[in-house]
Parts: sequence; C-alpha cells; structure tokens
Amino acid sequence: MSSHHNGLKTAALLGLLSAIILGVGYWVGGSGGLVFAVIISLALNAGTYFFSDKLALRAMRAQPVSEAEFPALYQIVRELSQAAGQPMPKLYVSPSPQPNAFATGRNPQHAAVAVTVGITQLLDRRELRGVIGHELSHVYNRDILISSVAAALAGIITMFAQLALFLPLGGSDDDDGPNPAALLLMLILGPLAATVIQLAISRSREYQADASGAVLTNDPLALASALEKIQYGASRLPLPAEGQLTSAAHLMIANPFRAGGIGALFSTHPPMEERIARLRQQAGSLQRMR
Repeated sequence: MSSHHNGLKTAALLGLLSAIILGVGYWVGGSGGLVFAVIISLALNAGTYFFSDKLALRAMRAQPVSEAEFPALYQIVRELSQAAGQPMPKLYVSPSPQPNAFATGRNPQHAAVAVTVGITQLLDRRELRGVIGHELSHVYNRDILISSVAAALAGIITMFAQLALFLPLGGSDDDDGPNPAALLLMLILGPLAATVIQLAISRSREYQADASGAVLTNDPLALASALEKIQYGASRLPLPAEGQLTSAAHLMIANPFRAGGIGALFSTHPPMEERIARLRQQAGSLQRMR
C-alpha cells in the first residue's frame, strides 16, 4: 500500500478522532464539555504525532545499540534501507528473551526498529532479514502513526465513558442526573467500538507489512519461516499482559501474550497460520513470474 494512501488514512483517523472527542464532549458536558474536548483533541493529536515512538521502547526496556555491538543487525538494516531509498532508522535491542520485533516512529526520518535478544538468538540471518523487511515496511507505510492514532481513539472514548459516570449528559440541568440507558450505551458500546476500530486496523496493517516486506527482501519464504519460529517461541515465553505492554502489543510482529480463550477474539494480530499461508502463496507467484 502506498505511503500516500496511508497518509490519507492517518488524516482520516485524526479527523475521526477529533470529531468523536468533540461530539462526545458536548454530549457529556454541554458547552463546557465541548471546550474541554477541544483542548483534549488538540493535545492528543499533537502528542500522538510527536511522541508515538516512545511507548513500545519504554514498555520493552529497549536500548539503543551501536554497530560494534550488533554488526549483523546494522548490516541488514542498512542494506534494506538503501534498497528502499530511505534513511536508516535508529536501532534498539530489548533484553526480553521472547522472540519479537517492532518498529516505531511517525515517518522514515523519525523511526526506530527494535528487536529482542530472543529473536536474534532464535533466527538465522535470512530469517532476521525477513523480519527487518517487515518492520521497515511498517515505517514506510506510515503504519506506526496509524496504529497509534487508533490506540488513542480507543483510549479517549473509554475516558469519556468513565467521565459520563459523573456528569449529566448533554449539559442538562436536570437534577435527576444522566439517562441510565444512554449511560449504559456509552459505557459499553463506546469502548467496544473503539476497540473494534483498533483491531481492524492492526490486523490489516500486518498483512500489508508482510506483503511489502517480502517484496523489499525479495524473499517471502524467509519471513514465513521466521514467523513459524517466532510463534513457537512467543508461546513458550509469553509476556505479562499488564501495564504499558498492553498498549504496545499491537506494534509487535507477533502477539506477545498468552494465546487462547476469549482474548483470542480481541487479538490485534491476524492468525499466524494465515499470514504464513499468504507469504507462501506470494512466494509461488514470484517464482512463476521469473
């Protein structure tokens, strides 16, 4: 998918986010709520744009690394960045033994790619190259900003749902307080709708990054092999679904938490088997074209 198309998607999401904040702000608090919502909207849009690259790095305790420390990683990232005609991102390594990787940053000029110690120990060079191609594609497709906006959308609707517990809806002067039915809808459907938006965007961007990353590396089967190993390794060493990790999980190449149960219905990642099948189909198509 072109960066121009993703740029339009980002603008649409920012607009949707602002419209929802303003509308819900007026519904919850009348004119006063609208003014508060305007301030929240401006601050949130600015914060999302300029600081979307910090959360996952902090959550995974990732630290910047030098070329002397990880020469093979630097070589792979430099090679693929040059092939794409893009600036080289900053490189980070997380001490986590779980095999995983993620990219952050609002654009190629302000981007970072992070891998865990676990993934560098599990994958061979070809497979790691496939993973890096996937992560660089997230950066080039502007997926990181899109997913950050989606996460913010979910969070802000949830915040207003909680706020509705204490404020009369629509700025009403009625002493009886908020309408119970409307309040129930706000508390249940608002966060659920925001979550569905976030999940839909997260899943679609993974398929896109798999496909465009495989084109960048010209090796779909390398990423398919890497995903098989990552799925197994992540399931053996799941991370705790708590704190900042829950907000950063959608950025990672594989679900870092324990799979199964009702949580599978709300996973930000598409089924790994489907991703692998698509990559193998892509490899077959490339082979027939040669």
